[in-house]
Amino acid sequence: MEDVGVRAATAARWSMATQACQVLLQLGVQVALARLLGPETYGVFAIGLIVLTFTSFVSDFGFAWGLIQRSTLTDEDTRFVFTWQLLAGVLAAGVMFVAAPAIAVVVEDPRVVGVVRWLALACVLASAATTSVNLLRRRLDFRRLGLIQISAYAVGYAGVGIPLAVAGMGVAALVSAWLTQAAVTLVAAYAACRHPLRPLFWYDGARAAGGHGAVVFMTNITNWLLNHLDRVVVARVLGASAAGVYTLGANLALMPAGLLLNALQPAFLASGARLEGDLERLRRSYLQVLSTIAVLVAPAFVLLALLAPEIVALLYGRAWDEAGRVLTWLALAMPLYVVWGMSTPVLWNSGRRRLEAGLQAPLLVVAGLAMAWIAPRGAPAVAVVAAFVFLSRAMVIGAAACLAIAVPARDLARILASSAVLCMAVAAAGRAVLEILPGGVWPLLRPASAALAGMAAYAALGRLFPALIGPEARAMAARLRRRA
Repeated sequence: MEDVGVRAATAARWSMATQACQVLLQLGVQVALARLLGPETYGVFAIGLIVLTFTSFVSDFGFAWGLIQRSTLTDEDTRFVFTWQLLAGVLAAGVMFVAAPAIAVVVEDPRVVGVVRWLALACVLASAATTSVNLLRRRLDFRRLGLIQISAYAVGYAGVGIPLAVAGMGVAALVSAWLTQAAVTLVAAYAACRHPLRPLFWYDGARAAGGHGAVVFMTNITNWLLNHLDRVVVARVLGASAAGVYTLGANLALMPAGLLLNALQPAFLASGARLEGDLERLRRSYLQVLSTIAVLVAPAFVLLALLAPEIVALLYGRAWDEAGRVLTWLALAMPLYVVWGMSTPVLWNSGRRRLEAGLQAPLLVVAGLAMAWIAPRGAPAVAVVAAFVFLSRAMVIGAAACLAIAVPARDLARILASSAVLCMAVAAAGRAVLEILPGGVWPLLRPASAALAGMAAYAALGRLFPALIGPEARAMAARLRRRA
């Protein structure tokens, strides 16, 4: 049987490429829209998006994710999943529509009513598409899925959002872009992976599907709260403009992290499901993943955190300066976010799927109290707490994953020590260049020079001390390079 790491790399090769293209596209579109619309309009849409993501998590009861985990699949399984996912999406959309005025009262902004009600339609569209999307994941057809996502985003935001923003449509431009993206995804995903549409409300395998869905549902709720609590607090305490600033900084941090997770996690989950019980192969693959994150990914995010204020000022202008400080803290936390995201499949594939929600639930109370207390000090202060939440989640879920598959402590210590040395070297080299170059020079020169200095320091250390990179990260990098 092929090693799970090879399966994950093979399945991820097209996904990595398409996700990278999508990140570049998102960055360009986001810069254009942020400059056209400003923090206030961006923040109103961000509030509506918080509501949409919550109802989407609730409506995604987990049935469709169960399609990935099943060893065999019948038309009855698919019909049952599609029926209940669509019903859940319609119900969630109805709740959004009715609750919109109350949500506007909570955030003290009447503009939110129309945004939330229009975005309710996106909840239905996403629920209708999720069966085809997860069937593509089950097939490990990430090339086609990635192309669908790129096309949908391009049509929605570049084709609809930007022209409407130029025409002065304000927040309606962002809402229209999101709805268009969701509609294109639905049509393209179903065309790529057709499935029976005839409703099925119950069958012999429904109880097993419902049991899996209940676990996914509780996990989704816990993860949504931990992932979005910071934005909820900022919107409630500081208002729409601060919410826009915070959302932009968070999005800039999450885009590259999401690139890694979206490319690797589904492949790791689907491939690992085929090796459930084969702990030795799962352990080797997980160590490769941890080493890759620690010695290849973490130094890049440290460099991003160092250059965050320069990058935001260069791309977005001085109206978004505070987003640079938000980006600094969240960029430092992104390697931890990726560790958490790549540790959860280990729990699921080692028969411990219930632990993810249970271990993280206590963090909700602490995080909520800390963010509410610190929010009056500004959006960057909330980002500091959010970074520590990412740290806590990575430690709790990562430790559980290591215990589940008996990862040796000496291997973890070696990987962490190498990561610390590389990250400090990159940060020191980049900071030295920023201190030397004056602030009045050509805006692109300072961040570009600092980035090159950090990369040069990393390359020099890697060549002089090959053990710092380690065999696991080298093997994973070589596999990904060959399949690129």
